[in-house]
Amino acid sequence: MSGGQQKLLLRALAGETLDRPPWWLMRQAGRYLPEYRAVRAQASGFVEFCLTPGLASEATLQPVRRFGMDAAIIFADILLVPHGLGQKVEFGDDGPMLEPISEGSGIGALRRTGFSSLDPVYETVRRSRVALAPETALIGFAGSPWTVATYMVEGGASRDFRRVKAWAYRDPQGFSALIDLITEATVAYLSGQIVAGADAVQLFDSWAGVLSEAGFERWVIEPTRRVTTRLKHSFPAVPIIGFPRGAGLFYQRYAAESGVDAISIDTAVSGRFARDQLQPRVAVQGNLDPVALLVGGLVMERQVNEIRSRLAGGPFIFNLGHGVLPETSPENVAALARLLAGRVDGA
Repeated sequence: MSGGQQKLLLRALAGETLDRPPWWLMRQAGRYLPEYRAVRAQASGFVEFCLTPGLASEATLQPVRRFGMDAAIIFADILLVPHGLGQKVEFGDDGPMLEPISEGSGIGALRRTGFSSLDPVYETVRRSRVALAPETALIGFAGSPWTVATYMVEGGASRDFRRVKAWAYRDPQGFSALIDLITEATVAYLSGQIVAGADAVQLFDSWAGVLSEAGFERWVIEPTRRVTTRLKHSFPAVPIIGFPRGAGLFYQRYAAESGVDAISIDTAVSGRFARDQLQPRVAVQGNLDPVALLVGGLVMERQVNEIRSRLAGGPFIFNLGHGVLPETSPENVAALARLLAGRVDGA
């Protein structure tokens, strides 16, 4: 980790209330940028792109170079962990495609140690850290164990998650073995990113919202707490952001029990709820609707001002409620940067 509490992001994550909240955007490096598309064309496949440090570090730096965010996030993908475990992972026009892990016997084929195939990500972190300005934070990330498990078992994205949930219901002990394996790999992967220079890390639990309360406790909170406990033991100064997308009222339990320092909220979470129920406990990150950023203009300006007026009275990081949409105009992101540079009445 590179030092320096002068970084606005780290100050907010430490619980400080700032006159101007730091900001960055999930999927801030991506297809909406023409320079990204030019770099992406240099790799034959998406996994190769993520594991080529020269290309991945350039993608990491592009949005900060153009828009001046307070943080860069490493260009990678949450499915690099299954790749590191030895599962076949490919990306097509319809999204990720994995060779599904079956109940019981499928776990035995996975790699349990080493993960050397992910070493290029750490080189991407090192290159990005050297290239960034001292005041710009660098965020590493991984998928949370539950969300990664959904892709590994379903073989890609799912509408109803029937295979992974059926396994968890039918054979919780066997499913725990998969979650345990992913948890260990996630700790190793994030530790490598921190050693290479990440100032903070984020856990993406994109499918946390599909579980019952009991499932949320067992498959989201418990593995996340194990990850945060291990990381804080080894790297006590490195803050951890959690994003249990779609968690609804379970956001409160996640904030209280997962061990994260900040919680990223999706678009459906109200500012009042976040201010009153979450912000007294952890820093809050979010939650502009990506479609408002896509539309831009007064729609975006009103949402930005409302979010800031609700949340800027406590530790707060401005972000989206999910990722930048590929069709978003870079001019809208530039307009957002200008909005966030000023103060808002009531903030």
